[in-house]
Amino acid sequence: MTALVCHPHPLFGGTMHNKVVYAVAKTLNRLGLPVLRFNFRGAGRSDGAHDDGRGEQGDARAALDWLAAEFPGCPLLLAGFSFGSVVGLRVGCADPRVTRLVGLGLPVNRSDLSFLRQCAKPKLFLHGVNDEHGARDRLESLLASVPGPKQTVLVEGADHFFTGKLSAVEDALRNWVATE
Repeated sequence: MTALVCHPHPLFGGTMHNKVVYAVAKTLNRLGLPVLRFNFRGAGRSDGAHDDGRGEQGDARAALDWLAAEFPGCPLLLAGFSFGSVVGLRVGCADPRVTRLVGLGLPVNRSDLSFLRQCAKPKLFLHGVNDEHGARDRLESLLASVPGPKQTVLVEGADHFFTGKLSAVEDALRNWVATE
């Protein structure tokens, strides 16, 4: 299995060097998975301009294409944090090469995530109990309508960026990958 990790919103400073993205990539790599982090268009040193999630889906598909070419026949895991979770989950649900999905800090307060209701792939959702962009009741309501095997881990005391709680995120991710 190989993994792709998508970063948070570039207009708010999100890049592939975000601490949550880095921790997720590092954890997956320690489990033996080749991992790719990349910058969406206009983020970091990437060319282009932010496209409100539309063009960024193309960026994620291009990254999946690269991974599939480098590791032919390997199933793909797609993970994303915040804005990257919305883009990544949307792309991963639609791409048959992606067999597992991870959404961290899903911004349910302001995002249309209805597409998840059609996605039966195994999913892990990691969410801070105090996430200011994802109210717990909204998350629970959405996930109640999402099919397929899924696990939700609510990290006590964690905000949107899992400040001071990244070890709990890493543990939950490691346990899910090992058991799925």
